[in-house]
Amino acid sequence: MPVIKEPFHLFADPIRYYNAMIDDIESAIDYIFIETYRIGNDVIGTRFKDALIRKARMGVEIKLLIDGWGSSAVNNAFFDELIKHGGEVRFFEKIKFNSDIFTRSHKRNHRKLMLIDDEITWVGSTNLTEYNLNWRESMLRIKDDLTLAFKKAFRQDWKIYNTYVFAKANYLRIIRHNTLEILRDMPSITKQRIMRRYQQMISRAQSSITIVTPYFLPGYMLRKVLMEAAHRGVVVQVIIPKRSDVGLVDILRNKYMGMLHMSGIRFLMYLPHNLHAKLVLIDDKLFSIGSPNFDYRSFRYMYEIALIGQQPDIAEQVREHIRFTRESTEAFDYGLWQRRPLINKFFEWLLLPIRHLL
Repeated sequence: MPVIKEPFHLFADPIRYYNAMIDDIESAIDYIFIETYRIGNDVIGTRFKDALIRKARMGVEIKLLIDGWGSSAVNNAFFDELIKHGGEVRFFEKIKFNSDIFTRSHKRNHRKLMLIDDEITWVGSTNLTEYNLNWRESMLRIKDDLTLAFKKAFRQDWKIYNTYVFAKANYLRIIRHNTLEILRDMPSITKQRIMRRYQQMISRAQSSITIVTPYFLPGYMLRKVLMEAAHRGVVVQVIIPKRSDVGLVDILRNKYMGMLHMSGIRFLMYLPHNLHAKLVLIDDKLFSIGSPNFDYRSFRYMYEIALIGQQPDIAEQVREHIRFTRESTEAFDYGLWQRRPLINKFFEWLLLPIRHLL
């Protein structure tokens, strides 16, 4: 098992944190609650399933909430043995092929949580698949009574897994714990609490803003506050993969990059493979760690969760994560961007009307 800092440890390497997560599962004596967008019908998904089955046989309470779209590669049969031994599995909003597919069925649970025994929380960017084994992620392990606050959020999600929610305010209250806050989003055109908090954080930045995200498609107001920050002398840096796993997003993001670059925003392109971490760091002390991407779809259509605060030992690890990430990047080439092929510009224009769905 890797050496783990307590009470907070930020991981970037999936192999290391998968091993640590399995070790935490094996230590459970009361309950294991998992909420994830995707679990794979593969080596990693099977490894987690088998560990959960072992604990279910020992009488540990197992609740597994997985998104019906993101985890379409698995079904109830995949979990037969787990259910046989008392584990509970729920698919969040199974896909319905009807006239509602691009409205309600498009609104997905993108949150990533694992909770164990009122003691340990895992929250961050990762799914439970082998698909991302060589990606750079951001997964925070917490050994603290903050788990009780995340447990409250999980139980609410468990309750509404297949229900249309009218009283959204009841499920979006900020959960505060010392200097930390748990912010949640639900599909909404108007509320978008995490996005609005990011706008506030960016508007108040005094010296630096760093955003680490796999998909960068910010709406007008986010672009505006980022450009305003750069104009007042704040160092604004956005780290994105040179090539993500969603090529259409890469094409569309290019439409904005030249304008933002000329406004003083620095783009760094991560080279080795996909960068899937989701971090925001303001003035080297105020951070956000969680599931939201920096794009229209996360803020408008997804159930997301983020831990925001100024806990010094977390902020220090976020700074280190960013420093190591930056070592494997190259600067955005504005001249090359200007010379991009006409076909790329055509697809940027073609994709623009559906930018909210990508």
